[in-house]
Amino acid sequence: MIIKKKITLEYFKLVSSGKKKFELRLADFDIQQGDTLVLEEWDPETKKYTDRSIEKKVDYILKFDLNKFGQEKEIKEKGIQIIQFE
Repeated sequence: MIIKKKITLEYFKLVSSGKKKFELRLADFDIQQGDTLVLEEWDPETKKYTDRSIEKKVDYILKFDLNKFGQEKEIKEKGIQIIQFE
């Protein structure tokens, strides 16, 4: 399946350079390993697409709920970090 999503300018640059190798998204759509995620660059100031996009094949998906480890309160207070390995 091919899934298209907006991505802002700063994150588009990081993905296209290869530095950012993950996406953190609200789980409000169905996506599976092997799908293609098309990230379409979006300029929030002009509220328009830039006509640039990048395609990435989905390798792994981690879905979780905030209270899986009994830390919902702490997560709401401190947020979550996503750590990428080399």
